[in-house]
Amino acid sequence: MTIQAFDRVHLDGTGIDRITEAEVVAVVRDSLARGRGGRILTPNIDILRRAQADAECRRHLDDADLIVADGMPLVWASRLGGRPLPERVAGSSLIWSLSEGLGRDGRSIFVIGGTPARANEKDGATRAADRLAGECPGLRVAGTLCPPFGFDRDPLMYEDYCTKIAGASPDLVFVGLGYPKQERMITRLRSLLPQAWFIGCGAAVNFVAGDIERAPRWMQRTGLEWAHRLGTEPRRLASRYLRHDAPYALRLLAQAPGQRARAR
Repeated sequence: MTIQAFDRVHLDGTGIDRITEAEVVAVVRDSLARGRGGRILTPNIDILRRAQADAECRRHLDDADLIVADGMPLVWASRLGGRPLPERVAGSSLIWSLSEGLGRDGRSIFVIGGTPARANEKDGATRAADRLAGECPGLRVAGTLCPPFGFDRDPLMYEDYCTKIAGASPDLVFVGLGYPKQERMITRLRSLLPQAWFIGCGAAVNFVAGDIERAPRWMQRTGLEWAHRLGTEPRRLASRYLRHDAPYALRLLAQAPGQRARAR
């Protein structure tokens, strides 16, 4: 059942909950205590742009119980539109705050993603889970999975992984496979784990594992985290950020005052 406790701000047709990070954690903890699972989706500019023409993206958004703004341009657009979101709620921050909150209740997580294991070293998912458990008292690790590239094209491997995750019975699953792979896996897992919570967290697993450095806090606060990511992964991100996402963000911000005027 979709949670409707918070008003939603609509940005270019996508509803985003007016909710703080602390409130997200409280909702998840309360839902788990009541035996209810759910799904958190953290759209940024790229996902908001995709949602305009991508039916699969819209299905993922429609299936989410909480939709939070993982990007300062979304927060700025809400302010310009007269219905401000309270703050940015990033998946890279939620992986920590949700783990800390679930640790208070002695609950468990399953971590998916990260970089493959190197010689004499654990894989990224395991290192991320170990760090979360070490820094969040009471948190239990139900399991980890670092699937190889292309695993999603092998139906038998995919099914084996889903069975393994479901068999671990976690309370919350962090899926850091990047969009849209992570959202597809969450859709698959929800029917197997109806009482669990899920969040697609992109590069957050790599951040926690220490394989990619997250932007300094001042860049996160000022909306420049994208520039840091671009600097660390230019080959993968340059086209998406500069050719597609940046022009869309400018249009979104330019249109926002008009939405405010029409609402009066």
